[in-house]
Order: sequence, then C-alpha cells, then structure tokens
Amino acid sequence: MRLLLRFAANPIKTFSSSIFRPLFFLSHPRSLSISYSSFSHHLKLKLKSESGSRGIMTTTTTSSSAKSTPPSIGTNNEVGISRRFWIKLKRESIFAMYTPFVLCLAAGNLKLDTFRHYIAQDVHFLRAFAQAYERAEEYADDDDAKISIAELRRSVVEELKMHDSVVQEWGFDLVKECPLNSATVKYTDFLLATSSGKIEGVKGAGKLATPFEKTKLAAYTLGAMTPCMRLYAFIGKELQQFLDLYDNDHPYKKWIDNYSSEGFQASALQTEDLLDKLSVSLTGEELDVIEKLYQQAMKLEIEFFAAQPLIQSTVVPLSKVLNPAEWHLVLFSDFDLTCTLVDSSAILAEIAILTALKSDQNQSETQILRMSSSDLRNTWGVLSKQYTEEYEQCIEDILKSEKVEKFSHEGLSKALELLSDFEKRANTRVIESGVLKGINLEDVKKAGEHMLLQDGCTSFFQKIVQNDNLDAKVHLLSYCWCGDLIRSAFSSGGLHVLNIHANEFKYEESISTGEIVQKVETPSNKVQAFSEILENYGNDKKKLTVYVGDSVGDLLCLLKADIGIVIGTSPSLRRVGDQFGVSFVPLFQGLVKKQKEYVEGSPSNWKGLSGVLYTASSWAEIHAFILGP
Repeated sequence: MRLLLRFAANPIKTFSSSIFRPLFFLSHPRSLSISYSSFSHHLKLKLKSESGSRGIMTTTTTSSSAKSTPPSIGTNNEVGISRRFWIKLKRESIFAMYTPFVLCLAAGNLKLDTFRHYIAQDVHFLRAFAQAYERAEEYADDDDAKISIAELRRSVVEELKMHDSVVQEWGFDLVKECPLNSATVKYTDFLLATSSGKIEGVKGAGKLATPFEKTKLAAYTLGAMTPCMRLYAFIGKELQQFLDLYDNDHPYKKWIDNYSSEGFQASALQTEDLLDKLSVSLTGEELDVIEKLYQQAMKLEIEFFAAQPLIQSTVVPLSKVLNPAEWHLVLFSDFDLTCTLVDSSAILAEIAILTALKSDQNQSETQILRMSSSDLRNTWGVLSKQYTEEYEQCIEDILKSEKVEKFSHEGLSKALELLSDFEKRANTRVIESGVLKGINLEDVKKAGEHMLLQDGCTSFFQKIVQNDNLDAKVHLLSYCWCGDLIRSAFSSGGLHVLNIHANEFKYEESISTGEIVQKVETPSNKVQAFSEILENYGNDKKKLTVYVGDSVGDLLCLLKADIGIVIGTSPSLRRVGDQFGVSFVPLFQGLVKKQKEYVEGSPSNWKGLSGVLYTASSWAEIHAFILGP
C-alpha cells in the first residue's frame, strides 16, 4: 500500500473555489461524475519524501506538471532558446548514446573497419558544416557574430585535419574508399538546403533583401547545426569516464579526448550563444521554425549514429539479441511512481473526499451510509501520519542489522519480512476505517484515463506489445488498492493486453464497499507473483526477465530478475540495498562493461540474484536499451 497523503489542514481548500464548484454534476444519487480534465489538472504535483518507500503525497494547487517542462519559446526568459531546445530534446540524446556504435566505441571494442567507415562519413558531415558556417558568416549582419562564426568554421577545418591525420595512419583515402550512406546524405542535404534558404514550409526564406532577412537565415542555419555540436559535446563528456577502463590506453582515446576537450565544449557553447543572439529579434512564428529545424537535425544525427554498419554482435538493443524462436522476454514493472507521476492512493483518496463532499451537499434516503467529508479528511490525515511514522521506523529497524559487504539475498529477504508485516497492518487499518467506501467504479475509470504517467512509459509498452519480432509480455505488479485504476490508466494508450497483478476493490452495484481483495500487499507477495508468472510460461523457450521498480518493496523482484532496473532516486531503496550488499550501477555504464565481456550470441550472461541492480534516470533509457532508437 502507498498511503501517501500528507494533507494541508483542509485539503479541499487547496483547490480554488472557482475551480472546485464546477467539478461535479450528479447523474444519479449514487454516481458521482467528475470533470477529470480539471481533476487531473490538480494532481500533477508529485513530492517524493526522502524517507518514504513510496514518497509522501502533498495535495496542493498547481498549474504545472511535476516533470521539468521547458519554458515556452516565445516568452522572455533568461535561458536562451538553445538551452531550452536541448532540455526539451535531451531524451533523444539518450537514444544516440545507446546506439550499438556509441556503446562499442565506449567499450573500446568497436571494430576498426566500422570506425573507419564512420570517419569517412563524418568527413562529409564536416565539409557540409564548413560550407554552412561560411554561408551563415556571409548572412550575419553583426560584426561580432561574423567573427564568432569564422572561429567556428576554423574549428571545423581543424577537425578535418585531425581526421586527415587518422587517415594517414591507416594509409589510404577513406572518403574515396567508403561510399556515402543514406543517413549521411539526409543530414548533409538538409543542412545545405537550410543554409541556402530552402526550408520546408517556409515561403521566401532565401530572400536576402534586407539585413533582417539575412540575420534570420543565419539563425535558421545555426538552428540546423547547434544540436549536432551539443550532442557531440554531450557524448564526448559521457564517454570520457571510460578512458580509465583502459588506463588511458583506450583505442579511441583520441576521438573521445577531442569531443570531451575544453576546446570542443567551448565551441558547442559558442554555437548555442550565437543561435541565441541571432534569434533575439525573431517572431514567435520564426522561433517555431528554428525549433523544427533543431528537432529535425537531432533526429537526423541520431539516425546517422544508428546507421553505422557494425560487423560485431552487441548487447543493445536487447530485442535484437533475443531470437523470438528461442527466447521469451518477460518484462515486469511496478506501477506507482515507476509508471506514474502521482501515486494511486492520492488519487483514490481525492475521489473519496470529493464524493463525500458532494454527498454532504446532496443528502438522499437512497444514498449509502458514509462518513462526512470532514471526518473523511481527518481520517485520511491520521492514517497518513501513522503510515509515515511507522514506515520510517520500519526502515530504521531493517537497517539495525549488521551491514554486509557481499550481497546477502537471504539476509535481505528476512529483513523485508518486517516491511511485509507493516504493509499488511497498514492495509488492514485502511479497510477497517472505511475511507474507501462509496467510490463509484466509473469515477475510478475516468481518473485512470486521465492519470499522469512518466514520460515515455506508455510509448515504450506500446512498442513492446506491437513488436512482431519479439516474443514479449508485460506484467505490472502493484500494491495499488484498485486494479481498475491501472487498467484504465493504460486503456487510453490502447494497452489492454498488459497483465495487471494488483489488489482490487469490492463493489456492490459499481459502488465500492470499502473492502479490498488483497492480492499484492507486500514484497513477498510481489516476488511470489513474479515466480508464479514465470512458472506458467513453461519450458518451451528460454526466458529473460526484466523488472523495473522504484521502491524498497520492489527490491526482491528487482534482484530476482535477470535484469533489475531501478528508476528514480528512492533513498530508502538505496540505503536498504547498500545494507545487504546490493550494488547500484548506472545502466549505460553497466552495458559498457557487458559489451567488453560479451560472448558472441549469448544473451544469457544476464543472471538474476547477482546482487547488481542498474539505475536509469528515465523510461527513455530503458526504451533505448531494450528496443533501440
């Protein structure tokens, strides 16, 4: 159970009265219809407690999502458009990092022929860059901008010289030996067309009758170049850490040193500053054009990395490693705060309170007996406070055991029995209190349909279930009190095929009785369900299991899976894991190590109960690892 409601003194008052009043219209004395577009608007804020296994939800009024949302491009803001575009598209940079080419480059075992081919393609990129910079320099009306662009063009020339030195070491002309691939042609054509004023959907972009029109075209050109500079700077910095794996004898050290260098980082920043400066006087519509060019350039750059031909096997994407004739991919995930931005208990509590408030205002002999909205708010407050205090004490009791250096699955399992007992007691208190009584099933479904999910979660599950080249099933294991809420949350994405394993409300004529069918309440319940699901697959194929979770309650499943991925930053999970010898490794770093150790055609080098869990910052990382760009 996630009992995560630390209310203000009067949580309903946290909604402005002007918005709160029209939330309801009554279609039946026992059916509450809520305007869920407004309702979900007020459930966007997720506050995750440093001490809670599942965080502490604070109900408050907010008009912005819990996710970090870049400011609108048309607004006056201290952050320039280059930075805003990069933040907005940072997810795409992850897909570039997880391409087989970049992963093998980081691991240092990229085949030399592949790198040679890449260098040959990159020479064409750089020549197009030099030409585009030259045109932008001509267009710029400001002397300082001209000087900056000239400096950047000279940097490209120096980069070409570096490639030439590499080519000389190999003893032949790669550009002549390696034909252009389609991804290279797409980007160079796009960049040169943009720099000459041929921009899709923009009439007369190439007209240069006035200094303003010239400056605008210079800005458009920089908009098509800036994401590539920033992406290379990002990749260079990310790969720098792997030079230590080779004691500075990494076979591609020169390449990594170049793109992680202060000089290249400064060039990327200089390009961004130029774009910001050239865009100052542009209209909102013209800024939209630049954003589209930026997005297209980023897309083409990722396609460029993905198109590099590899003559070796890799650990990414996982889907291509698993032959569907031989392997089942069984993907498990937690739900609350793993898939969602707002915990389900907070939503169910809000529905219960709003239902009770409407009941207070519309008394009827046919209505079921329930506590008043005031009593209900107070009861939720007491339950939440008690849950938080007892949970924190439970974690402290678990941590009293002697810390171990080597992973101890037995010790962790025994310690988590305390958490299992606690969760059962907490659920029993909720049931006996009656706070979940009187909730209409239709309201639960509507709330689920408008539930805020983590960015990329739904699209990842959609790609998994629609992939005909993958024998994969998705199972959600959740403490959520109401499986209908989960099913509705994914139904809007067409994901009716997901397998939901959660607790369920008991209903009488579609109205909750306050009772819960208790199926998945504890860490031990979760790992038992995990094992039973796998047993039902039989032995016709080999199985590879992946579990994604965010809390202490997920630890046993995370560790039992062949690949356990922790999403988010739960301090409690880390503390308990550390206590019992669990290692937490950033996912990309772990994949680089796996790539170095990779045995041809053997995905089974992933093993459960290894004591190693992988950490991911977002669903984009998980998507990139399993499915690729």
